[in-house]
Amino acid sequence: MPSSRSSAPPFPASRHRANHARPRSRTPQRVWIDVLLYTGLRRGDAAEVGPGHIKNGHVEILTEKSQETILVVLPILDVLQATLDVGPIGTETWIVGERGHSFTKESFGNAFSEAASAAGVKKSAHGVRKIAATIAAENGATEAELDAIFGWTGGRMAAHYTKTANRARLAKKAAEKLKSIPAPELKVRASSDKIQTNQPTSERLVGEAGLEPAKP
Repeated sequence: MPSSRSSAPPFPASRHRANHARPRSRTPQRVWIDVLLYTGLRRGDAAEVGPGHIKNGHVEILTEKSQETILVVLPILDVLQATLDVGPIGTETWIVGERGHSFTKESFGNAFSEAASAAGVKKSAHGVRKIAATIAAENGATEAELDAIFGWTGGRMAAHYTKTANRARLAKKAAEKLKSIPAPELKVRASSDKIQTNQPTSERLVGEAGLEPAKP
């Protein structure tokens, strides 16, 4: 089963699309979102990752995972590199605050939540990681690939995302088959027809005001 942290709601996809439809702005918050989204790192690792983790053009970082550490190797996607080029970023970490200082895991989580709330989105940094996993699964990432990207082990968390994505794809495909079902021909009785029951009849089952009782 997914961990309890998976109950955190994902960052709204609509806000993600709207944010990235605009030209890149030189704000720390844009860097925060893109580092989280295009690396899939947990907030503590995202707050730590920086130039010192680049080896042979890839990010190599030992990620936090309960009582163990897992080596995650990720390419630096062009879309992320474009954001890093605009900045602002720090000399040791990509993610910095308004004054150029690095964060701890906790302080970054708080700063992200405060910035999101100020923008009218009550979500957390973990919600961005969730939408990254959702998008990857919807684009066909396998369980092994998701494990490699997000530093999961055992396949259970990855299976959660692939199962959801597969169900959505199957439902969309199956829904097309419903088009072959002929629509029933419905006959509507005239309002003057009386319905034979042991209850008083009424020519108006719904009143003039919608679901309000009919006026006498």
